[in-house]
Amino acid sequence: MNGTIEVPESLSSLETPVVLRSKAMLQLMERVPRIAQSGAAVLVTGESGVGKELVSKAIHQHSLRCNMPWVDVNCGALPEHLVESELFGYEKGAFSGADVAKKGLFELAHEGTLFLDEVGELDARMQVKLLRVLDGAPYYKLGSTKKTAVKVRIIAATNQELEEAIGLGRFRADLYHRLCEVKVHVPPLRERLEDILPLAEFFLAQHGCALRFSPEACAALLAHSWTGNVRELRNVVIRAAIFASDGCIELKNLPDGFVAGSVTNSTAADGTLEEVERRMILQALDRNGGQQAKAAESLGISRRTLSRKLKSYAVQGTSALAAC
Repeated sequence: MNGTIEVPESLSSLETPVVLRSKAMLQLMERVPRIAQSGAAVLVTGESGVGKELVSKAIHQHSLRCNMPWVDVNCGALPEHLVESELFGYEKGAFSGADVAKKGLFELAHEGTLFLDEVGELDARMQVKLLRVLDGAPYYKLGSTKKTAVKVRIIAATNQELEEAIGLGRFRADLYHRLCEVKVHVPPLRERLEDILPLAEFFLAQHGCALRFSPEACAALLAHSWTGNVRELRNVVIRAAIFASDGCIELKNLPDGFVAGSVTNSTAADGTLEEVERRMILQALDRNGGQQAKAAESLGISRRTLSRKLKSYAVQGTSALAAC
């Protein structure tokens, strides 16, 4: 592959690498600067592994708080009895084992951004306390008689349908509306096929792997359903790189579920491997400015093979770009 990955100019200075090509993600990330500078609370939704934290960090890095702390916590990973002490802190002697005072995450994020990942996992009691703090009320640390006041921007993320959770009584409607002043939905990887190969290449480069994907491997990657989204793609690529030889990742290096003839993603190929391959070749031409020699090299095939396939598609040179 090795095509240039274009990103919106407004995102080129981000500390966090942004790899995208799909229209859906380009449009989403182009909204980031405006959302960031509004100062509004943001709720980022999407399936597990789609990149919710990346989008959230981009919002922080574009905001007026970009030089202030970024503090993140996975609400689902904290034991229930530790959530309050982690978020709000405690004084020395507040409970058994509290040998020294500890600042909570809210206090650590003062004037910056607090990222609450998997916010839907908070229990009812913590939802009430969180709502009060978000409304600007000072709070007591555990074991303290003095209130603490903080100024923090909240970005929350969830893979749950919080509206459904509200209907089931598991999530407070007032907290939802407080968190969701702006809602950003990150689409699953299966709906942004143009991102798959650039992301796969990025993960290889990130681990110093000077490898390329065979056309069959590329077709299989495009055809896969990616229920684990970007996180699954990263794991698959790194695992395949370990077993690759001769500088090329072949179909046989991918997990057993990646079978060239088993196209499970109808959007990827409209049901046929040939159409997946056609789309992959036309995208390679697009990435390489229509230069067939470079496109062939990036795909790991000969110029003659590429030319033959283009003739079978009844397209040539620049007309192939028009078909992309």
